[in-house]
Amino acid sequence: MKLSPKLNCLLAFVAAAMACSSFAQSTGNERNVASIRQPEPEKIATSSSRSDDYVIGSEDVLAVNIWKEPEISRTVPVRPDGKITIPLVGDIQASGLTPKKLQDNIAQGLRSYVASPEVTVIVQEVKSLKFNIVGQIAHPGSYALSQPMTVLDAIAVGGGLKDFAKGSHIYVLRTNPDKTQEKLSFDYKQVIKGKKLAGNVELHPGDTIVIP
Repeated sequence: MKLSPKLNCLLAFVAAAMACSSFAQSTGNERNVASIRQPEPEKIATSSSRSDDYVIGSEDVLAVNIWKEPEISRTVPVRPDGKITIPLVGDIQASGLTPKKLQDNIAQGLRSYVASPEVTVIVQEVKSLKFNIVGQIAHPGSYALSQPMTVLDAIAVGGGLKDFAKGSHIYVLRTNPDKTQEKLSFDYKQVIKGKKLAGNVELHPGDTIVIP
């Protein structure tokens, strides 16, 4: 059957339109898949994002950077006397200060040697925040509290309870900011059953877990 030129032209136009529509839909689907497969990068917390009101303590590890002065920039631990040593400045108090206050003090000490020193202090490792665990635990002692930790977490870190530990009579001794002390009960047997979970409190620096 022979078609007229006009009909041939119309059929060619329809075929072209359908092909374009199919291509656009395919491209759109590929874009949708790509958007699903490529989520936004997760934000990773670093030591530089630590709160500005953090108070430096002994054994913390600090990165001290002086802009354009690599020979005097360094990573140093805070000594038991609470001080660090920086070239040109010498010994300087770090414990008890915030990173911002310490960098201001270092900059002040450098002004006699460096024009307009720009100092940055970053807490790379927190080692001054600790808790204690004593009694019928596999590994009693003092442990770093560098991340949020509950009583149950602490028992796991300490190697678990000994065979004759009184798991229902564990308690946490805590000294409050006003120097008063409180005793927080923790029932190990109930908590591992999913009960009395309120007793599985988050530890504070200086807490002591007692396991009879």
